[in-house]
Amino acid sequence: MAEPETTEKEQDTSTLSGSEVAAILLMLLGDQEAAEILSNLEPHEVQHLGRAMFHVVDVSEEHVDDVLTQFTDRARVRTTIGFGAAPRIRAVMEHALGVDRAETVLARITPPQRSRSLDALRWMDSKTITGLIEHEHPQIAAIVLAHLEPPIAADVLQLLPVEMQADVVYRVATLDTVSGEALAELEETLLHQMARIATAPAAARGGASEAAKIMNNTRPGNDQRIIKTLNTLDQKLAQRIEDEMFVFEDLMALDDKNLGILLRNVENEILVVALKGADERLRDKMFGCMSSRAADSIRDDMADRGPMRLAEVMEAQKEMLTIARRLADSGALMLAGRGEDYV
Repeated sequence: MAEPETTEKEQDTSTLSGSEVAAILLMLLGDQEAAEILSNLEPHEVQHLGRAMFHVVDVSEEHVDDVLTQFTDRARVRTTIGFGAAPRIRAVMEHALGVDRAETVLARITPPQRSRSLDALRWMDSKTITGLIEHEHPQIAAIVLAHLEPPIAADVLQLLPVEMQADVVYRVATLDTVSGEALAELEETLLHQMARIATAPAAARGGASEAAKIMNNTRPGNDQRIIKTLNTLDQKLAQRIEDEMFVFEDLMALDDKNLGILLRNVENEILVVALKGADERLRDKMFGCMSSRAADSIRDDMADRGPMRLAEVMEAQKEMLTIARRLADSGALMLAGRGEDYV
């Protein structure tokens, strides 16, 4: 007798995504236990998992058994060494070094703890967050933005007063660590109901890269206006942020049309040098946007050049990026990922 046809809902668990497996396990728990797990996830993770829960509402009993078997198999190989580790490590350090010296060492090596109030901000919309910080000191606004996801931080930045925006980006870029005391004071300022966390370890936040991620999510035109003002505050820092905002590998995200526009505006002399240090996939993509004859000519020139100094290659790549930015600002091409107006 022929085997019955397998329906989509009766497929083996190998066809389930990790989110769907997690959703099945979560739905087997009581409401209180499931809620406790969800409270430890990021907003986008909760949304992703919630969507998966709707996808598995009609899961079969066999599917559930398979998922539970997978879970128990993986649980068996886990140890309990990580449970309650922080208090034990602190006790050992204090016993060996004394309270004061142990506190100094732990502040340097303990993984950053998340501020509860700043974590709560991640669930708020950008307008609400702006309302909390727009009348505070720019340093407070900078710390808040550095703890948010770049797209949300960019929305908040653009809702702040124009005269405040460049100062806030400058402060994000120059942030190094935020002390536990500063985070506790910030909690009191923002939420007024959280207890001060005086012993929280320093948390590494900010920097030019963080500022660049935020700037990458601002609307086209705003980024250059802010960079221009930043130049008056710190020219070197403004250049570092701008360099981080758009790197040579980002050209891989351009479609063939926009990449072709860029290549037609770059002299062969610059292109030959820039491609010497390019990733092979990006190099092949650029060759694919040229005629066969032009691509062969560039390859021959690259071979004739032989080894080149890295500084020369980097300079040529920066020149290409400058041309790309100029073309994007004029509307001649679209750079992928620069603000929500680009698709």
